[in-house]
Amino acid sequence: MDRIIYTSMTGAAAAAHRQAVLSNNLANVSTNGFRAEMSTFRSVPLQGDGSKTRVFALEATSGHVETPGPVQRTGRNLDAMAVGNAWFAVQGLDGTEAYTRAGSFQVTQAGQIVTGTGLPVLSDGGGPIDVPQGAEVSLGSDGTISARVPGQQPQNIGRLKLATPTPEDPLRRGDDTLFRPRSGDPMPNDPNARLLSGATEGSNVNAV
Repeated sequence: MDRIIYTSMTGAAAAAHRQAVLSNNLANVSTNGFRAEMSTFRSVPLQGDGSKTRVFALEATSGHVETPGPVQRTGRNLDAMAVGNAWFAVQGLDGTEAYTRAGSFQVTQAGQIVTGTGLPVLSDGGGPIDVPQGAEVSLGSDGTISARVPGQQPQNIGRLKLATPTPEDPLRRGDDTLFRPRSGDPMPNDPNARLLSGATEGSNVNAV
């Protein structure tokens, strides 16, 4: 059998992978905070005897588009959009700290602030955030969390952890769709990071 079939197979696999990436991006065009996935491929010359023009198509890099999605005004107290390149810290299902741009939060019956998918949102101290029973919650531009129980004055109950990745330790998307630094180490809290309350970030997928 001519070995060109193997090089052709790598090209077909690359095309199939690219199609899968595009399909996943389009499926998330309406997902809050979604960052479009991207992948690039490189040609690797075939080693050994045979035509030197034959190459394998191998994935060179995979990542995500850094450009923020559009601002979606909601007016909801527990909706927030991280400004610039800041990210919200959450606790993943595996118990590790992870990061998301999806800022549509809610309070559980147990009084804990969680993401739309039920993951605990972390404070700048690294722990979950507890809300007094029956309190109305609002978010400040610096991530400060205020809770107001009917008949009482508002009280500060903590601050969201906002973290900003560095070029030396960029974020990578995991199989759980959350992001973590390449090193695997949690990012420090960024006291200068800001958020826009009453709004969420739309998907940055360009469907055109």
